[in-house]
Parts: sequence; C-alpha cells; structure tokens
Amino acid sequence: MENTQVHSPSVSLVSDLKEITKMRLAISVVFSSVAGYFLGAESIDFLTVIMLAIGGYCLVGASNAYNQILEKDLDLLMKRTRNRPVPSGRMSINTAFVIASTLTVLGLVILYLINPRTAMFGAISILLYVSVYTPLKTKTPLSVFIGAFPGAIPFMLGWVAATGDFGIEPGTLFMIQFFWQFPHFWALGWWLYDDYAKGGFFMLPTGKRDKGTAVQIVLYTLWTLIVSLIPATGMTGALYITPLSAALVFLLGLGMLYYAVQLYRKRDEKSAKKLMLASVSYITLLQIIYVLDKLVRVWI
Repeated sequence: MENTQVHSPSVSLVSDLKEITKMRLAISVVFSSVAGYFLGAESIDFLTVIMLAIGGYCLVGASNAYNQILEKDLDLLMKRTRNRPVPSGRMSINTAFVIASTLTVLGLVILYLINPRTAMFGAISILLYVSVYTPLKTKTPLSVFIGAFPGAIPFMLGWVAATGDFGIEPGTLFMIQFFWQFPHFWALGWWLYDDYAKGGFFMLPTGKRDKGTAVQIVLYTLWTLIVSLIPATGMTGALYITPLSAALVFLLGLGMLYYAVQLYRKRDEKSAKKLMLASVSYITLLQIIYVLDKLVRVWI
C-alpha cells in the first residue's frame, strides 16, 4: 500500500502561531512571572497563577508579533529570521496584526482582572518593547538598555500580581533581571553578530566585537551577581533568601562570570554562545532557588 502524507493547514497555522508569538521565549517569560508570584504570595491562588500565565503569554506573544510586523523586511535579510511567518509570506501583515491586537486586548483584560497594577505594568512593557525598543534596534546600541526595561518587568510582575503593590521587593526582582539582560543579549549579539549586521541591528555596546564590549559584559555580569545576592542581606523587606541559597546563587554567578571572562580572553563566537547559554541557566536556576528557599522556610 502506498503511503501518502497529507499537508494539514491547521498544523501549519499552529506552527506559525507558535513562531510569531515566539513560544519558547514567551514560556520562559511566563516562568519568570509565575516565580515572582510564588515569591510574593502569602497563599497560592492557582486561578490567579493560570490567569497570570495566560495573560503574560498573550502580552509577550503580542509584543513578538508586532515586532515581526515592524521588522519583516529586515527579518528577510537574516538567515535565522527569514523563514518567520510574515517575511516568508506564509502570513499576511493584516493577519499578524489581528493576532497581535487580539492578544494585546486579551492579555491586558486578564491581567486587569488580577489587579489594575499588574495590567498597568503589562501595558508599559508592551508599549516600551514595541514603540521604543524595536525602532531603536537599527539606530543605536542603547536599544539594549531600553529593551532591558520591558524585559525586566516579568519577574516583578508576578510579585505585583500576588500583592497588588509595588515596593522594594518587586523592585529588587526587577533589578536582578534588568542587569542580567546585558550580558545575556550582548553575548547573543556577539554570537550572531554577522547575521544581525545583515539586518542593520546594533546589539553590542561599542558596535563591535572588541575589548570594550567584552569588558562591559564582564562588569554587568558582576553587577548581576551582586544584585542577586542583596536579598540575603535582609534589606529587601519580605524578599529574603537564606545564606545557603545565597551560596548557591553565588556559585551560579561564578559559573556565569567564568564564561564572561572566557569571552573576554578569547573573543570568539563559541565563547559568546557558551555565555549566552550560561546566562539562561543562571536566571532560570536563580528563580527556582529563590522559590524553593521560600517554600522550605514556610514548610519549616
């Protein structure tokens, strides 16, 4: 019997929806928000967790969809992005805009139902990402600084969703993820420098893969580690980690710093890729350690 494969439009649509919303990135952002919620909540309301996850995914997905609409011509120039739904022609701009707009409204409504402050910070995040960060990417290396603001909101957003308040605790979570983004995105920019150059993107602080950029990567990695340890001092209100957890975070930070120094020494794509992967591991494991630290203290 002859085997035949039937192409399913629905499968293609699902695949394109995953790609235009950058599903993996969106899930990692949702993970940060949920971690922030667990840190801030006195008792866990799983309905709120689900709403935070869905609302957060919608807003991140909307931001990515708007980004791909605005950068469709530039995406076509780069190898890693030319097959995205819009630049490849599989999805029209109008369809992408409807998806982005629907996700924006849905995300903001869901976050507002949690509490108004959560929706406000969600709105600020998508506004900065789409209206300020995206246009600046082809004009100045400072775009990474601007992009670090919406990128740092998810971790603190969870705390705000849990408490309805903004104070030193969510501010500290914001600063951790804010500083972390510099070595992360500069490592990514170094690794994919040639491809980014085809699209005219300025991702590195000096605009080049040079000593100046490498020094800044090391410095911001150090700042990330220092800020990550501040909750162990007892100076950040209800946000606190024990000395044991601080030691684990410190070891993680040393690992990330090692790869930053290796990039400074070798200044090659391979070292940049290793640092980028190490940075992803660092922020993920840090959030897990923070949450587990709180849960253990509550149980004991």
